[in-house]
Amino acid sequence: MSSNGTNGVTDGASEYVIPLQIDGNDVKTKDTFNVVNPATGKVIWKCSSASKDDAIKAAEAAQAAFPTWAKTKPSERRDLFLRAADILEHRGEELGQYMKDETGALPAVVGGFNIPTSVEMLRDVAGRIVTAIAGSVPICGQEGTSAILYKEPYGVVLGIAPWNAPYILGFRAVAYALAAGNTAVLKSPELSPRCYWAIGSVFKEAGLPDGCLNIIAHRTEDAGEITNALIEHPAVKKVNFTGSTAIGSIIAATAGKNLKPCLMELGGKASAIVLPDADLKRAAKGCALGAFMHSGQVCMSTERILVHSSIASSFCTELKAAINEIYGPESPAPVLVTSRGVAKNHKLLSQALSRGAKTVTGDIDAKESSDTRMRPVVVEGVDRNMDLYYEESFGPSVTLRIIESEEEAIEIANDTEYGLSGAVFTENLATGLRVAKQIESGAVHINSMTVHDEPNLPHGGTKKSGFGRFNAHSGLEEFLRVKTVTWQD
Repeated sequence: MSSNGTNGVTDGASEYVIPLQIDGNDVKTKDTFNVVNPATGKVIWKCSSASKDDAIKAAEAAQAAFPTWAKTKPSERRDLFLRAADILEHRGEELGQYMKDETGALPAVVGGFNIPTSVEMLRDVAGRIVTAIAGSVPICGQEGTSAILYKEPYGVVLGIAPWNAPYILGFRAVAYALAAGNTAVLKSPELSPRCYWAIGSVFKEAGLPDGCLNIIAHRTEDAGEITNALIEHPAVKKVNFTGSTAIGSIIAATAGKNLKPCLMELGGKASAIVLPDADLKRAAKGCALGAFMHSGQVCMSTERILVHSSIASSFCTELKAAINEIYGPESPAPVLVTSRGVAKNHKLLSQALSRGAKTVTGDIDAKESSDTRMRPVVVEGVDRNMDLYYEESFGPSVTLRIIESEEEAIEIANDTEYGLSGAVFTENLATGLRVAKQIESGAVHINSMTVHDEPNLPHGGTKKSGFGRFNAHSGLEEFLRVKTVTWQD
């Protein structure tokens, strides 16, 4: 095996062990776990598995680095983030390959979305640092009293992010915190640890001081012990989590018991509403991409398509054509990160079909080359007596429902415990805005798919899709607290 510094290993990949990153050092542990390529089923490398002691060391390293990092000038942080963006862009092919290998993502998802969006995020953050951390001087009501409001970092921030968009979600879990003057511990998912190692590598190459960012990974069975140890550590002052609502509720409860604030971006059940005046080709393509991009493994994925009865037949024809054009039979079946995702979608669809739902397109009984592959399936006639109506599929399946009015579409779109994203297709902007304002979600996109994330727009959910906001000015504000100082003349 040989390696080339920041670019990792160049041969003998299956024997390579991904290290933890603690206090600026690569740390290899006795215990490791295998990382598997979901497209091939083969072990591609191993990853060091952190113990509770390793997690505590990471928190302590971040705590030790905080006083110095918090005092760095905004311009210094800005320049470091700009260097990191350039490095990420330069190493895009390398990091993109890690994502393809670990998640089975297609080139369009990696090089067309994840890498460039992450680069833009770092540059956007860099440009906001100076103004975001500026305080204010309010006018006090009492004569002779003056005040200054300072914005200060919290301290150590724990970031926990998932595998499905490792660079966008991994970078944002720490970038806004670091830019605001906090230090961080980033807990990597076990399915894409090399992508997360790469995040640390980019920041280190950019000149981030040792201890400011510490990255750990661990075996699945150790998740509870290590996560609890980090949340409960006195150095950790805030937590951010991106992932499932089920796990998010556990993490939020633990943070609550320790009176620590948290930012949660969780699951979704996004609806795409297609109104009578919609451009049907545009709507069909938006729904196909929104439902099946990255095999539907996106929290903003379209889970329900609500189409007006007056255009339902024509829309279905366009939807089938769009799916066939993008995910046609001549292409390999989309890859899910584990076989569990395929099994879950098959179970949801089988139950729905057994209770009266009908297939619009696709075949759940199709045999694929591996148990991690599944082609897109659209079903209609799904009602509240079927698990697929409420449950997030997080895979390549979507339901289609015919509606008779805007009011019915809005009612169904809101008939979910989630509220992360949504879409409305119409040629009338006033109509689109009217509908969007009534949908209970963190974002609604008019004439584009439900999957939409860009660094200059706040991102987060409502209801059980979470609370707080990543991105833009809101993302920096999440990791700053206000201190009031008064004095008498």
